[in-house]
Amino acid sequence: MLPELTDRQRRILALADELAARFAERADRYDREGSFPFANLAELRDAGYLRLVAPPQYGGDGADLFTMTLAQERLARGCGATAMAVDMTIHLIGRLAEAPSWPAPMFEMVCRSVVDEGALINSAATEAELGSPSRGGMPATRAVPVDGGWRLTGRKLFVSMAPALRWFLVSATLPPDDQAPQGAIGSFLVEAGSPGIRLEDSWSDSLSLRASASYDLILNDVFVPAERLVERASADAAPRPGPPTQMAWFALTLSAVYLGIGQAACDTVCAYARERIPTALGRPIATLPDIQRRVGAMQTALNAARSVLYQTAHAWVARPTGRSAMAAQIAMAKHLCTNAACDATDQALRIAGGFALTRSLPLERYFRDARAGLTHPPNDDAALELIGRQALGV
Repeated sequence: MLPELTDRQRRILALADELAARFAERADRYDREGSFPFANLAELRDAGYLRLVAPPQYGGDGADLFTMTLAQERLARGCGATAMAVDMTIHLIGRLAEAPSWPAPMFEMVCRSVVDEGALINSAATEAELGSPSRGGMPATRAVPVDGGWRLTGRKLFVSMAPALRWFLVSATLPPDDQAPQGAIGSFLVEAGSPGIRLEDSWSDSLSLRASASYDLILNDVFVPAERLVERASADAAPRPGPPTQMAWFALTLSAVYLGIGQAACDTVCAYARERIPTALGRPIATLPDIQRRVGAMQTALNAARSVLYQTAHAWVARPTGRSAMAAQIAMAKHLCTNAACDATDQALRIAGGFALTRSLPLERYFRDARAGLTHPPNDDAALELIGRQALGV
């Protein structure tokens, strides 16, 4: 059983609900335009939502993973693209606050820019040849040492919020040295507007989350000061033991986003079913047993996924000593939430029929947006394999 929410948590959820209601009014326009919702970002900043996850010592509220998981689900019911995009900053800051791995001055600099200025940060890791960074491999983006720092050259894909970012966390291959004879992978903190940076809109006409501005980032001999190499891992390094911290923040908060999209589809089609009165029927289609069964199946799957998601996020916060054994549970939550969202949006189209294919209802947008959840790691195959290995004890 989950504990009763605190007054602080209730206030955060009320804030997310209030923002979601306003974002919902603009979501269709941003989706049609494929433009980034700068107005939503301004409201998130002014309302204090962006600083929720930053540590208190840097001016933030220090919200934990459980709280942000709940909040992100509520926010996504209004605009999935906005919630997914801002989640990139939320899960990165949340992970680093919980398990510091950067030089402290660099993390403080980023956090204070988030708190004081509403700055955003996102990782730029995916490449065409590399595929998902979660599968391993060395980036084609190269870092060359020069006086005072590094020069980066490469191309990154799917960089959400690209036109609104202050910071890009860019992964690049480092040359071999005595510490890493096979080379290493470095993570560089690159500031927007640095000479040699260019953004390319490869996303605004995509299938899903068109307003997330998940552009390509092109780096052409971009200089980065030495102190902004914030992380470094040997190419042949074995996976580090310990809690799956990065997986937890990334997978659970993003699972909440897609669960929120699925719930929005269910809520919308329920409202439609209560109002839709065909002349041949003479009463709302909500009174039909077939519609009731379909909605019942949708809500059951969403509630089941939500239960696993919330229990997992709460256990992560409440029982830190058990985190090292939670990878399969996290994968299960992600698998259930994204698939429940896809199934719910599919059923919503079936219930509403031809009207669901038009822009008069947001159901076709929910259907498209939910599909993006399948692409985030752990993907279904990796998630099920992980869950199966744990069940088998191998």
